[in-house]
Amino acid sequence: MHLERLTTILEIVGKHSEATVAEICAASTLPKPTVYRLVQDLVSAGLLEPVSKGCFSIGVRLKRITDNDQSDRALLELIAPALKDAAEAYGAAFFLSRLCGTSVEIIHVETPGNGVSFLHPGLGKRPLHACSCSKVVAAFSPELMLEKKLKGRLKAYTEFTLTKVTDLKAELEAIRKRGYAECVEEIERGMCSVASPIGQSELGRTLAIGATGSTRVFTPSFRVQLGSQLVDMGEDLSARFGWADSANSYGSATGSTTRD
Repeated sequence: MHLERLTTILEIVGKHSEATVAEICAASTLPKPTVYRLVQDLVSAGLLEPVSKGCFSIGVRLKRITDNDQSDRALLELIAPALKDAAEAYGAAFFLSRLCGTSVEIIHVETPGNGVSFLHPGLGKRPLHACSCSKVVAAFSPELMLEKKLKGRLKAYTEFTLTKVTDLKAELEAIRKRGYAECVEEIERGMCSVASPIGQSELGRTLAIGATGSTRVFTPSFRVQLGSQLVDMGEDLSARFGWADSANSYGSATGSTTRD
């Protein structure tokens, strides 16, 4: 019965694109307290999201589940060649990561084939507070950064890891302003990475492209240059996927995304 009610609410919202609690009640005959509670459960799970006070639409997480164009295979057909070109041009490993539930995972890595020395980031989950790809996704996905979820999770990997919620929030604000994130020896000494979301759409902000290298190579000036290139690369990929039309939701959810 509980699952049937949740499904009914999703069907009503999906049919109308947006629906208020009152509209859901009218279409489902469920009592208002029940609808309100179930809607909050769906919002917490990322299956619905608020668009205004008392009004909800289908959430990004559900869109990722149902959108075939968001499968790893479909993404890599377009993104992997771009990452390979960048890896050859910069002599560094470039990666693609995506939001999976409440974690960010590196799902693909391209490495240079020209014999240069490079650092491989590996595949799998990354901590939300201590990796460029995780931080850039978190910066544009406020639901991941609820303070109650952060307590006790900010593990120190090195002396440079951000372990205070206030420091992390300040870092995420800086990321939103410049459009890309850095990780400088926050997980491992001597290792850096830079990452940017794939454009400004609600789907693109759950994906990140980036590169990793040593502190010797990834100097501050190099990271600035690379960050700008990754932002441009992400916007180009977003346009090629046809996601640019949904960019307005990105700005409204996160504030200004203008780069200086």
